[in-house]
Amino acid sequence: MRIKIAPSVLSADFSCLGREIRRAEAAGADMLHIDVMDGLFVPNITIGPAVVKCIRRATRLPLDVHLMIERPEKLIPAFVAAGADMITVHIETITKSKIKNQKSKLKKAGVKLGISLNPGTALKKIEGVLGYADFVLVMSVHPGFSGQPFIPRAARKIRRLRAIYRGDISVDGGINAETAKIALAAGANILAAGSYLFAAADMREAIERMRDAGK
Repeated sequence: MRIKIAPSVLSADFSCLGREIRRAEAAGADMLHIDVMDGLFVPNITIGPAVVKCIRRATRLPLDVHLMIERPEKLIPAFVAAGADMITVHIETITKSKIKNQKSKLKKAGVKLGISLNPGTALKKIEGVLGYADFVLVMSVHPGFSGQPFIPRAARKIRRLRAIYRGDISVDGGINAETAKIALAAGANILAAGSYLFAAADMREAIERMRDAGK
């Protein structure tokens, strides 16, 4: 499957966010990964629909809005209205019936639904909802803060997921050129990376190193 690179906006310099986004776009990013945290599901607070709306005006890249929040169904409409192309919800925060309902609404809006699971969540937790997922996001760090190291056991989860799921598999957390090779070999094809890309002197070169990790 085609390898896609998704710079994680949380690691950008927010004092010049528009410029950072344009830098990622010019460097060859395929999409942008936007972490939304509420201080409840994870121990941090980040951004809301107003910032996503501004990001939407700054780029034509697809926006994957990763909702690390309690009761995501309450805020999904606001993020769709703000310009999200993809909405990712955590299996730990939403029921199967609500996933089914949100899938129907998002499909009508032309927005893809992603389902994510934390490092400590067993793969069987999402097996019953894979039919509703346009993609699956495997967390390779404990969500809440950027800059954490990649958890090696995430590769085993990706490998088991790939054996039962043919859609896009994204991996988020501690991704760089070295860990990208591990994730891609396991079966992932979307790489979300924050500090590795936004801290790079040459983001295009960093993105190419990540792509080359799949060869």
